Amino acid sequence: MSAALDSATLEQAADWFARLRAAPADAALRGQWQQWLEQQEQHRIAWTYVERISQRFDSLQPQAGAAHQTLASLRRTQRSRRQVLSSLCVLSGGATLGWLGWQRHWVDDLQALTASTTTAVGEVRRQVLADGTLLWLNSATALDVQLDGQRRLLTLYSGEVLIETAAEARPFQVQTRAGSLVPLGTRFSVRQQGARTLLNVYDGAVRATCAASAIQRVANAGQGLGFDASTMAATTPACAQRQAWSQGLLVAQDMPLGDFIAELADHRRGHLAVNPLIASLRVMGTYPLNDTDQVLAMLESALPVRVSRRFDWWVTLEPAEK
Repeated sequence: MSAALDSATLEQAADWFARLRAAPADAALRGQWQQWLEQQEQHRIAWTYVERISQRFDSLQPQAGAAHQTLASLRRTQRSRRQVLSSLCVLSGGATLGWLGWQRHWVDDLQALTASTTTAVGEVRRQVLADGTLLWLNSATALDVQLDGQRRLLTLYSGEVLIETAAEARPFQVQTRAGSLVPLGTRFSVRQQGARTLLNVYDGAVRATCAASAIQRVANAGQGLGFDASTMAATTPACAQRQAWSQGLLVAQDMPLGDFIAELADHRRGHLAVNPLIASLRVMGTYPLNDTDQVLAMLESALPVRVSRRFDWWVTLEPAEK
């Protein structure tokens, strides 16, 4: 979703979509929608966003299967990333890319399409590497692992991974679009958020290096930091709660509702948002990530909010009705 789109515009687009779906033959209604659509560029962007999500749940599901088959085949034959993109564009005249584009977590980066290890939206998986290193992959994560005689390299394209490195002579490195991280016998998490990488160190130490500026900083146990290719922030206290997702839990300790919903949205297909009027409400507790509907019901019972469902794939938290 474009960062420039506001909540009200998105909700207007979803409302128009619902009304048109309910009365597809209503010419007058379609004319009103067309007028709204042409009023602002933001309206067109929001409408495209709604359409992409709806397609994921409706007409493009069969094409989605074809896309995954194509990707699997291309990975097996080790064809180039340019060939991957060309093959995907052939499927349904590029409509499959519209479906894939909805999965904002990893498909916006072409490299993620050919990653050797991925998780689906809502999936959390534990993996043991050949050297004994433990990985926990968060929802919608894409990465490559390279173990050879010289080094151990993990390339994270998107999502988040919790790492517990095995002690051995070969150096271990994590590469992201922002730069590199070199741990020393440690437990840490790495999260890719757009152009930024977020690091939390729980044991040992990790040296982070910006890809473009070569700025370096070491984060020790109990510290975290964020950086992009050119700049690096000062260390802050590590967020211990960020480990909870590896156990299928979302832990909130006085967390703003807006931040909480952003975390939960990573584990749910479709659009999940919160009205800005209630985004500052505070959330406390432990919530199961494998049942996001239950989490929404828990929020509804604990806070002055109501869950508004236009469709199964479009959910917004609104202020509770008085």
